[in-house]
Amino acid sequence: MSNSPKRRRTSNKRGARKGLRRSKTIALKRLTEEERLETEEILAEVDAMRPPNREACRSAERPCPFVSCKYHLYLDVNPHTGSIKLNFPDLEVWELSETCALDVADRGGITLEEVGELLNLTRERIRQVEAAGLEKLRTGYED
Repeated sequence: MSNSPKRRRTSNKRGARKGLRRSKTIALKRLTEEERLETEEILAEVDAMRPPNREACRSAERPCPFVSCKYHLYLDVNPHTGSIKLNFPDLEVWELSETCALDVADRGGITLEEVGELLNLTRERIRQVEAAGLEKLRTGYED
């Protein structure tokens, strides 16, 4: 038997429980100028193919290939910093069960647990975001 102290492991309980890794953020500063220009060119081409409105989007193929859309669940882009947050770093777009937040909203009410699975967040974090959103709505109506 060894007398050495046990090493503490920090683990992501969510990842250990569900087999998912935490989201990964890519800062815009880390991209080279060449990568930025290439990204702009690709986005210009993709924007030309993107459905012009929700009705056209609703009948489009699924999983949605337009990951640059602000309603896509695969990634988020911070409008202030330009950083990209990959919500599911271990999965490809076609491996997601849902890819569009608007499709989820059209389907109707779902539980905090289901929202957490769609966004790769814990139920508690979803509850906190919900409470913050409701508070913003309340203060908006009081003005």
